[in-house]
Amino acid sequence: MYFAALLARTEDGWEASDTELDDVETLSDLTDLAREASPDEDTVLVLIEQEDAWFGVVRVDGEEDPRIYVSDAAAAARSSYGEILLTDELLGRDPGDGGDDLDALDLDGTEDGESDDEDGEDGRDAGDGDAAAAGTGEAVPHGPVGDAEVLDDLGVSEKELRAMSGDAVGEIAEALGVSDVLETVR
Repeated sequence: MYFAALLARTEDGWEASDTELDDVETLSDLTDLAREASPDEDTVLVLIEQEDAWFGVVRVDGEEDPRIYVSDAAAAARSSYGEILLTDELLGRDPGDGGDDLDALDLDGTEDGESDDEDGEDGRDAGDGDAAAAGTGEAVPHGPVGDAEVLDDLGVSEKELRAMSGDAVGEIAEALGVSDVLETVR
């Protein structure tokens, strides 16, 4: 189960709105949605959470590029909403590396990239590899990725953000002093 909300800072404080992500296909779409929530180009936070699996924070400040933090990239990669956040830049990849070029091909003499034996080089079963990003075939790291200082100036330190789990969206709202505002859209 997913929960997504927009928190927009206004001169009167934070305003929350439940957000529907069904029509959001890219980070650009999500950023546009956030900017629409704040006509005065104030800070907008997009908080996305998949129950006990991962959470993400996207911060949009006016026309600046969005800042993103994802608590567990491998878990998020298995989610359509997570895939929106896991850009090549966030994962440290060169944009456009689709894995379809010759450098990405497995040319070890076996078919379909299978190894000669059942176990991989590190002793794991060949089917136990890291999660792959959509269409790239590249491993996605387990654990957090992105800008862990995304909420520092709002009172949530990098250490606090990395320690969050479970109801991270609720913990962020509590740290910002907007729990009541967020509960109106839950």
